[in-house]
Amino acid sequence: MNTPARYFSVALLLASTSFAFAELNIVTNLAPDIYFHEGDLKGHGHCNNGWIVFEDYVLVIDGNFPSGAKEIIPKIHAITDKPIRFAFDTHHHGDHAYGNQVWVENGATPVAYAGVVEEMKKFETGYYGNTPGRWEDSAKGRPDVAASKLKPPTLLFTKDMIFDDGKHRVELLHFGVAHTRGDGFAWLPKERILFTGDACVNGPYNFAGDGNIEQWVKTLELARKLGAKTICPGHGPIGGESTLKDQQEFFFELRKQVKKYSTRKPEQIKDSVDKIKSELQKNERIARYVGDFFPAQVEKAYTEMGGKPFLSKTASNDDHSQHAEAHGNEKATHQ
Repeated sequence: MNTPARYFSVALLLASTSFAFAELNIVTNLAPDIYFHEGDLKGHGHCNNGWIVFEDYVLVIDGNFPSGAKEIIPKIHAITDKPIRFAFDTHHHGDHAYGNQVWVENGATPVAYAGVVEEMKKFETGYYGNTPGRWEDSAKGRPDVAASKLKPPTLLFTKDMIFDDGKHRVELLHFGVAHTRGDGFAWLPKERILFTGDACVNGPYNFAGDGNIEQWVKTLELARKLGAKTICPGHGPIGGESTLKDQQEFFFELRKQVKKYSTRKPEQIKDSVDKIKSELQKNERIARYVGDFFPAQVEKAYTEMGGKPFLSKTASNDDHSQHAEAHGNEKATHQ
C-alpha cells in the first residue's frame, strides 16, 4: 500500500516532552505500526485517534464522531490493507463513541470497558427506550450524528483486555473513575506508549461534570505507575512522561486551593474563583489547563467537599453547552 503523503517518523524523539513535530490532522508514526492523529477539536469537535497495525488486523483507539471516523478510515487504508477489526471507545462521550456505527459498517467491533455501556444507559437514554438524551441533543446540531445510529460497544471487559500477536501488545485497562465512570486506557508496554482518552488531555479541555476530581487524581496515579514515556491524550498534542503528572497536579492544586474556601458559603467561594484561578496560573506546568471550564471545575471540587453548587442553573447549562461546543455538538461548526 502507498504510505501517506505526509507523516512523521519519531522513533528518535520519543523522549521528547513537547512533541512539537506533530500536526493537526496529520498522521504521526510513533513507532513501527503505531500511529497517532490529533483531531480538529475546534473546527469539527473531533477527538484524537490512534491505531495499531497488528499482523492480521488494525485496532483503532476511539470511535470519534461519525465525521471523524470517516476522516480517519482513508488515512488508515493509505497505510495498510489489513482490515480494521476493533475500535476501542475510551469512554462514552459523543466525540469518542458516536462514530461507532461507521466503524461497524467498515467491519470493526466497538470495544470498551463495561462501564461505558452503563454511562450510555444513564445519559444516552433515548436509545434505551426512555426519554431523549444526549444523542438526540447532539443530532439536532450535527448532521453526521443525525444521519447515523448510536451503536454501543458490544465487546466489553471488566478489568482488562489484551491484544497480542507476538510482535505488538496492547492492554486495554480500567483504573477507576476519572473524566467519567467508564474511562479506559490503551497501554503498549513494549513501546511505553499510553493512549488515555480524556482521562488525560493536554490543554484546557478538562470537563469534570461526569467524573469525580478526587478519584481522578487517584486514577492518574495508577496510570503513572505504568511508566509511560509517550502520552497520547484525548485532546491536544502528544505529550511526554510528564503530561500525566501535569494533569494530576492541576487537579491536586485545584482541590488544594478550593479546600481553603470549603467552609465558606457558596456565594463566597463563587467570588473567590478568580483568585483560585490566578493561583493556578502562576504554576507554569499546569497553567495550560486553565480555561473556560474553570468555574465549573471549582464548583465540582467544592461540592465534592460537601459544599452546595454556586453556579446558577443557567450558568451550569452554559457550561454544559460549552462542553458540547468544545466537543463539536450543538454550537460548533460541522462538516
